[in-house]
Order: sequence, then C-alpha cells, then structure tokens
Amino acid sequence: MVWLSDEERFSAIEENLKIIRNDIAESAIKSGRLPEEVALMAVTKTVEPKFINKAIDCGIGLIGENKVQELLLKEPELNLAGCKAHLIGHLQSNKVKKIVGKVDTIQSVDTVDIAKEIGKRSVQQGIITKVLLEVNVGNEDSKFGFSSDELFEKACEIAEIDGITVNGLMCVAPICEKEAEIRAVFSNMRRMFIDIGAKKIDNISMNVLSMGMSGDYESAILEGANLVRIGSAIFGARIYR
Repeated sequence: MVWLSDEERFSAIEENLKIIRNDIAESAIKSGRLPEEVALMAVTKTVEPKFINKAIDCGIGLIGENKVQELLLKEPELNLAGCKAHLIGHLQSNKVKKIVGKVDTIQSVDTVDIAKEIGKRSVQQGIITKVLLEVNVGNEDSKFGFSSDELFEKACEIAEIDGITVNGLMCVAPICEKEAEIRAVFSNMRRMFIDIGAKKIDNISMNVLSMGMSGDYESAILEGANLVRIGSAIFGARIYR
C-alpha cells in the first residue's frame, strides 16, 4: 500500500471532487435535470476529521456517517457551520437518544419500532426529525430495510408517529455485474418513490431519493436519484483500524 502525505491526500480529495461533480452534472443532464438538482453527500466512514474538513472546504455541504459513536467522536473537530450531517448506517434502538438532534436526517429507518423510538426521543426534545425509509430493494438477507411489498403499508404506519416526518427513500443496491441490472434496481426504487409521493399522504413528502454510491452513482442519477452517497471515490480506500 502506498501511503500519501496529508498534503497529497488533500490534493487528491480536491481533484476527486472535481471529477465526481463533473460526472454528476453529465448524468443529471442526461436524465433531464439540472446538475444542482442532485445533492452530493460525502460519506465519512473511517475518514479523519482533517480530511472531512478539506472536503467541506471544497464545497461539500452534506456528510453522511454510518455509526452514531463515530459521528459523535468526530463532531467537535468538524467545521459543520455550513454543512449538514445525516446518519446513513443501521441504527440500534439504544443509540437513538444519542443521535436525535445531532443530525439533520436519519436515512436508515428500517423498522416501525426504530421510527417510534426516534419519534419518542424527538418529542422529548421538542423537535421533528426528518427520516428516510430504507428499502431492501434487492431482498437480500444480509441487508436491512423494508421489502418492496411492505413499504407502502409501513410508510403509512410511520407517518402517524409524532416527532418525525418521512422525507423520502434510501437504498443500498445489490452488487450487479451488468449496468442494465443495477439500472433496473434503481428504476424500481424510483417507481416506489413516485407512487408513494403521488398518494399525498399526510406527513410523507417524497423529497429525497437517496441511492447510488462510489461504484454506481451515475447509474443511480440516470434513474432518478437526487442524492448520491460517495465515500471512497472522494477520500480513497477506507483505512480500518
């Protein structure tokens, strides 16, 4: 493994962001939208605060963390004055009280029970927490989320919970060998996104379709994603300690 100096890595982050933004703009235009209609989230799992701050200095206005504890440890060192943070990883019920009020949105609501706990803790704080419903769009045993078949029913149930508002959908797509396969997965997500939004249910606003990561974000945008979650393509391969 080649270890970059901090300055080399800062430079790489800046260059990577230029490439990604160009790719996002091209894909957005191909999908009939303006580039600014697609939000870029920097996924900061295992990334040190100094490198996250570099991305923020380069114009990143949205970061996503997978783990509650990791976000809370980094937060004091992050320059978040003009940057929002989302939780994007699986959330355990015993961590809800620690994260409510600390992030703009919890993207990974995968059960009604976790939604109820978020609502309860939000009411206690006198706030409303925006959530996205995670869809297990590939019906994979290894992934969390609602199945496509149960999504609408569960969305209606969650919309009744005080203290939260449903702001869209999120998925982690399965690994596919062919672009046509991954495009079909994302297309299915967009269909559900549009169908639920068209029903005009109280407390459900289909504003955010969060799908697409470092390896497939262009395909996701072509199928309607308006938020892509990109980590390694910005910061380089993750370093686990």
